[in-house]
Amino acid sequence: MYPLTRLRRTRINEWSRRLVQENNISSSDLILPIFIKDGKNITEEIPSMPGVFRYSLDSLHKIIDRALKNKIPAIALFPEINNNKKNTKGTEATNKNNLVCRAIKEIKKNYKKEIGIICDVALDPYTSHGHDGIIKNNIVDNDLTITTLVKQSLIQAEAGCDVIAPSDMMDGRIGEIRKALEKNNYKDTLILSYAAKYVSNFYGPFRNAVGSETKLKSDKKNYQMDFHNSEESLREINLDIEEGADMVMIKPGLAYLDIISKVKNSFNIPIVAYNVSGEYSMMKHAIKEKILPDAAIYEMMISFKRAGANAVVTYFANEIVEKFLKS
Repeated sequence: MYPLTRLRRTRINEWSRRLVQENNISSSDLILPIFIKDGKNITEEIPSMPGVFRYSLDSLHKIIDRALKNKIPAIALFPEINNNKKNTKGTEATNKNNLVCRAIKEIKKNYKKEIGIICDVALDPYTSHGHDGIIKNNIVDNDLTITTLVKQSLIQAEAGCDVIAPSDMMDGRIGEIRKALEKNNYKDTLILSYAAKYVSNFYGPFRNAVGSETKLKSDKKNYQMDFHNSEESLREINLDIEEGADMVMIKPGLAYLDIISKVKNSFNIPIVAYNVSGEYSMMKHAIKEKILPDAAIYEMMISFKRAGANAVVTYFANEIVEKFLKS
């Protein structure tokens, strides 16, 4: 009790602040999302996400070399698919020679095991309606979609993907994917489940980046989680763990720190937070307009770690290392 106890004592000096610091972040905590597209010699900035680019396969080395220099352990691939390859069933997702599979092979050829590859499993980049699954009777049909998701997972694993990351939010898909991976001898392929993915207003810039924004004519409330709910996230995550998930994703991140904390306190499993496109774009705008300093990026990352995230998917990954972690 004051004056015997003065919490300021450990805050007075920089060395003592470092000594008692409870949370920190390193390059090993970061996953870099990368957008890819068909074509040659393409490095095009995404208007809704300043500083983030789409890359053709022959240009991927630019961003991957930078990530490796910054000791970032893994990248997550997201494709922008040509409209002529999209249809109501998203069949391009199961084409063994699709853009994602070709990207995996190209990266593995050039980088071997230097960096991990995480691949999204969902149909929204491939469907003409912009939804994550196959529509039947005006809603996304859960079981029909799972059949396609299993095929999509297997071709990605066959191409060399290290981590299958289902982001679709279909019930039961983790178990079916895990069984298919085991049966086809992809026993070491990890599953990062988007176990608590909320139907959120923060996804707009990402949908623009993958070309699904203008396709989507309705919301995703019949399969993504209701943002009014928190206890439900524990049920979702418990089911995915039982079905064989190796890691779980909570998405979005910044507006859902309470969910990250709740999950951390309930389950002994690695947790990944997704610092989503809307959060990125808001922060970028605020920094550009000098509303916030660059240091707000680092503070945001620490909030994810403080809440309990083991890793963070963030478009700021390279920037964080170069601005805040380099001595």
